[in-house]
Amino acid sequence: MGTQENNDFLVVGRFRRSHGIHGDILFTIMTDFPDRLKPGSQIFVGDKKIALKISRRKPHNDGVLLGFKEINNPEEAAKYIPEYVYVRADDRPALPEGEYYHHQILGLAVVDAAGGLLGKVSEILVTGANDVYVVTAEDGKEILIPALKHVLRKIDLEAGIITVDLPDGLIG
Repeated sequence: MGTQENNDFLVVGRFRRSHGIHGDILFTIMTDFPDRLKPGSQIFVGDKKIALKISRRKPHNDGVLLGFKEINNPEEAAKYIPEYVYVRADDRPALPEGEYYHHQILGLAVVDAAGGLLGKVSEILVTGANDVYVVTAEDGKEILIPALKHVLRKIDLEAGIITVDLPDGLIG
């Protein structure tokens, strides 16, 4: 009926507090692509995904001040604080070839070079050097697989399969 499931949206930040007499809102950025949050862009606020159109944007200390066409004073702004802010998932920027969003990887089946099923990606650990995929087997055992080019041989999003070439000693 016109409502979207939560997985159709991506969190891009959170409203912190109102600022000024025109209803601007201090916004914490939680996206690698903050440039998409510009005047004319549409965002969705809170669990109800209330649509707002950004009318102005300017940097402010450790965040960004956003103004909206639909909000004209601090009282109206207060209705949206503190809420998470979303964009439609299909509005996300394309990544360079060979790079993937986490939501694209989570849930994929992981097979070894011989085609044997190791499990499914249940979690992604973000480390300083590289991501690590937590692969959970049917028996509940977990395998930690580093997201490195020489380990991840092929990622086939359409088939839902990641083929890996595991270093000796990784399973055992």
